[in-house]
Amino acid sequence: MIPARYQASRFPAKLMQDLNGKPVILRTYEAVVETGLFDDVYVVTDSEIIFSLITNNGGKALMSQEEHESGSDRIAEAVAPMDVDIVINVQGDEPFIDKVSLEGVIEVFRYDTEKEIDLASLMTPITDWDEISNANTVKVIVDNRNFALYFSRSVIPYPRDKSVNTTYYKHKGIYAFRKRALEDFQQLPMLRLEATEKIEAIRFLEYGKKIKMVETHVTGIEIDTPEDLERAKKAWK
Repeated sequence: MIPARYQASRFPAKLMQDLNGKPVILRTYEAVVETGLFDDVYVVTDSEIIFSLITNNGGKALMSQEEHESGSDRIAEAVAPMDVDIVINVQGDEPFIDKVSLEGVIEVFRYDTEKEIDLASLMTPITDWDEISNANTVKVIVDNRNFALYFSRSVIPYPRDKSVNTTYYKHKGIYAFRKRALEDFQQLPMLRLEATEKIEAIRFLEYGKKIKMVETHVTGIEIDTPEDLERAKKAWK
């Protein structure tokens, strides 16, 4: 499932911006389909423009019936009538998504015989301090089993002791959900930490859900700003 909201606070209509001949959302959809990992791939949107773009190019799209605060809410509505076990959420601004990273979050559930894991997500190491301190970069800290402890736009962990060799991780907006976790998410109200940080993954933590983080070294480019789009155009070539 690829949630695709037309408006975006930092970069309005970013999903319809041209990325070397095709809109960003179409590039993302095609990249996910080309992995060959999924029974079905849908764009879930609130926009007739995006819906028409995907369907007119031979893809599958669903129109949201309600207004939603987050991509997870949007997907939860879409999958409610579907007979599925695991749902993968790929953000619409991830045209560089790769097969290896997606396989990583899927594999988590193959070995979770106790069904301990509610959802899995991706993280990638970052070393550039400008990126680490950038509020648009969501950071994640994990325990010794790679379960998420917290997500933040702030620098976490804070380097009070600079002699400690700490790895910083950027959270990539790719999720693999058990369907039940998605259903719970839609029913649970937003609490203060999620409302403060504006990071939807925090809602799962606030309600005691277990998020398994999978490390990937494929960084790609998430298109959040016009500057990101220009970098993406150069990388696509």
